[in-house]
Amino acid sequence: MGIFGKRKSREEKAAEIAAKVASGKGFYGRTTRAFLGDQDFARVQQSIGAYNSGLGVQQLLAAGVPTIPAAVVSISDTGKLVNFDPVVDLILQLPGANDRIALQTIVSKLRIPRSGDQVLLIADPARPGGYLYAGDGVAP
Repeated sequence: MGIFGKRKSREEKAAEIAAKVASGKGFYGRTTRAFLGDQDFARVQQSIGAYNSGLGVQQLLAAGVPTIPAAVVSISDTGKLVNFDPVVDLILQLPGANDRIALQTIVSKLRIPRSGDQVLLIADPARPGGYLYAGDGVAP
């Protein structure tokens, strides 16, 4: 503990800076937006959002939230990378349902799903009726 109260860890400081960059507020956010321009800044915001979504899924899985199996109908690359892992567009089919679900998510480059593979989804607590990609259920 420091003289003026609890010091923040490096991870907490990095998370704060990432949040400011993503929102475009504060020194880091305004500077990033000014240097990158609108299109590239929007890409940065999408990448940070995808990363935060992945963290949220890990926390939900650790809390024991039930998963829903789904079959991969198609997968396509978006050309984006987050921490060297690809961001892909997935079209998924829930068992016993006629409608399909479209997701854009980060997948491990070591475990990219293929058409016909079974993956796991979690109901998105932030968007009722939405889903989050939870991987293939096999521990690496």
